Amino acid sequence: MKDMATQITWYGQSSFKIVTPRGNVLMIDPWLTNPKNPNGKNDLENLKHVDFILLTHGHADHVGNAVEIAKQTGAKLVTNLDLSTAMISVLGFPENQATAETNGHIGGTISLLNGEVKVTIVPAQHGSFIQKDERSTPVFGGPATGLVAEIKNGPTIYHTGDTDLFSDMKLIAEYHRIDLMLCCIGDHFTMGPKGAAHAVELVNPGTVVPMHYATFPVLTGTPEVFQRELKTRGTNAKLLVMQIGETISL
Repeated sequence: MKDMATQITWYGQSSFKIVTPRGNVLMIDPWLTNPKNPNGKNDLENLKHVDFILLTHGHADHVGNAVEIAKQTGAKLVTNLDLSTAMISVLGFPENQATAETNGHIGGTISLLNGEVKVTIVPAQHGSFIQKDERSTPVFGGPATGLVAEIKNGPTIYHTGDTDLFSDMKLIAEYHRIDLMLCCIGDHFTMGPKGAAHAVELVNPGTVVPMHYATFPVLTGTPEVFQRELKTRGTNAKLLVMQIGETISL
């Protein structure tokens, strides 16, 4: 069977679907029903095939619809061991879909789908907790992380998760040639456009897609300011501003 292009869909905030060249499906931080996605409920209901759910950290706008998707599709959880444990105990993520086979920790690489996808868990500067609901006591969700997904016959994708700029991002570029960087720019809870542009300079991706902005009023970073900051830094990365619900091919 001939491999196809890798397909990437943005659902708003930090939520993406990746369809690999062999048709396998990864969801990253799957908050499909976020307030900026008018089709969120239908998008969630129409997910019939998901192989893996990748989570960067435990905040509700990143965990999102992960448990629903797991129960609906049988998808397995890929994240750090601490967050996986909290997802099971607090939110009821199916235990047999969150095992040591697909859970790792910072610095570790997890091989999936007979090596078609390799996910490396990398640091991020942020927090992480799990809550069953707004009145429940928060439970520590392990360290916040980013994720690097290397897809065979496809791109290498770096999802920053929620993070500030930190100098060791340059080490990611030393170990991985990043084709696509999914980069938070919203400010207030993460780096804003200026810090994000510096992060792009350190990582040196082929293309950068801004995310985690405009979902709430406090997330004031914009793609326009991000573009200006990228130009100021003279980066080589191509800026690609996706629309919610849009799918691109790589």
